[in-house]
This record gives sequence, C-alpha cells and structure tokens, in this order.
Amino acid sequence: MLTNKPSPYLRFLNLIDALDRINPGKKIDAIEENLLNKIVLSSFAKESILVGDLISLSELGSQATLHGRLKNLNAMGYIKMVTHDDGRKKQVLPTKMALKRYEEISKCLEKAAKAG
Repeated sequence: MLTNKPSPYLRFLNLIDALDRINPGKKIDAIEENLLNKIVLSSFAKESILVGDLISLSELGSQATLHGRLKNLNAMGYIKMVTHDDGRKKQVLPTKMALKRYEEISKCLEKAAKAG
C-alpha cells in the first residue's frame, strides 16, 4: 500500500541528493563510494588497508578501474596514500574531508528518521 508520505529511507535519499548538489565538485560514483566505505570502516577498526587490498576487490571492477577510482578519490581530497618503508606498498587513509562527509550523511539519516 502506497501512501502520500515518503518513507524515512526516501527522505534520506532526498537529503543525500541535496548534499551532493551542494558540493557538486566532490560527487563520487558508486564504485568510489564502495571503496571509500571500505577505507573508512578499516580506519575505524584500526586496520591497515593497502592500495593492493582495494584493487583486488574484483566484485567492484577491474584493477585498472579501481586504481583509477582511488586516484579520483585522492585528487578530490577524500583519501591520502601513505608510503611505508617498502616503497611498493601504500596504505590508504581517509582524510578529514572524508570523515566530514560521513558526519553529514549521519545527520541526513538522523533528520530523515526524526521526520517519520
């Protein structure tokens, strides 16, 4: 049964869409969002995640695609890549900008839930 009142999830999607329109130069695609989610979750779990770990996620795309998306996230300021003693391995970390994005998404979720 459909009602005229949008569900909390639909309100949440509308708020996220508005958030992306406010900051159009920083809009990320679905693959980038999945990568960023994995990076942020690893950071909060205090686990190290390397470029190699991320580009091996074949369910998200080819290695070339994923490497390109990591470069995009880096260029937009959402992640930083830190070289270890072994120059062949780079750890991927979320930036303050990325963490702020998740704070904004959380506020959208809270707002959508309260409006219900």
